[in-house]
Amino acid sequence: MEGKEEDVKLGANKFTERQPIGTSAQSKDYKEAPPAPLFEPGELQSWSFWRAGIAEFMATFLFLYITILTVMGVSKSGSKCSTVGIQGIAWAFGGMIFALVYCTAGISGGHINPAVTFGLFLARKLSLTRAIFYIVMQCLGAICGAGVVKGFQPSLYQTKGGGANVVAHGYTKGDGLGAEIIGTFVLVYTVFSATDAKRNARDSHVPILAPLPIGFAVFLVHLATIPITGTGINPARSLGAAIIYNKDHAWDDHWIFWVGPFIGAALAALYHQVIIRAIPFKSGH
Repeated sequence: MEGKEEDVKLGANKFTERQPIGTSAQSKDYKEAPPAPLFEPGELQSWSFWRAGIAEFMATFLFLYITILTVMGVSKSGSKCSTVGIQGIAWAFGGMIFALVYCTAGISGGHINPAVTFGLFLARKLSLTRAIFYIVMQCLGAICGAGVVKGFQPSLYQTKGGGANVVAHGYTKGDGLGAEIIGTFVLVYTVFSATDAKRNARDSHVPILAPLPIGFAVFLVHLATIPITGTGINPARSLGAAIIYNKDHAWDDHWIFWVGPFIGAALAALYHQVIIRAIPFKSGH
């Protein structure tokens, strides 16, 4: 039985896990990646490090360009029936994440979101140096993406809200914060599940399909929370729109779109690493 059971010092794993339907008949060996050090020696001298940052910048730039342009298209029309509507906005966000994660996963990991980077950092999946670099590049990319959209139609951009995240009338700041925490939890939990080393070893289709559930999670969270906050769940997306729009009421709520996603990401990291994967309880740590 040795090797078939997860090596957890708890009675809960006394019996082997049942194979879910559709998985391979035999569990394959897998190796948990060692925790990333806080500071990777020589990382700054590596071209792959800088290339990954550039990929994060470009992906977040394209993400903001397509999504904010879609928001502006819906906002400028008097009749929402003649536009793609809230569903179309949600599809733009989810679809772009699907495409961009697919494009950049092999280069940078395809984070495109400081909250995702933060959650993966807490799980020791990347170094502190790389996490900070990614977040800076994501924010710069988002600012540029929103800036290009404003460049197309500056007056429309300013009069129609600029795609900036604010808490909608009828909701409190606490409501907005809660929506951002839970929405980001959904996203980051999906990221952890879609990139899990054990599942990747057991089910060969999992790493290939990873961008799809991540994009779908973004799409579904947008459907649910656009009416509450416009849906942030991505501090870079919120910052880019807020800086280019630059109105007081957008800045008043802006803290929600950093605090909420970071709390949600931390809870998702904790849930996946401690409850689902039981990392702290494994022998050899």
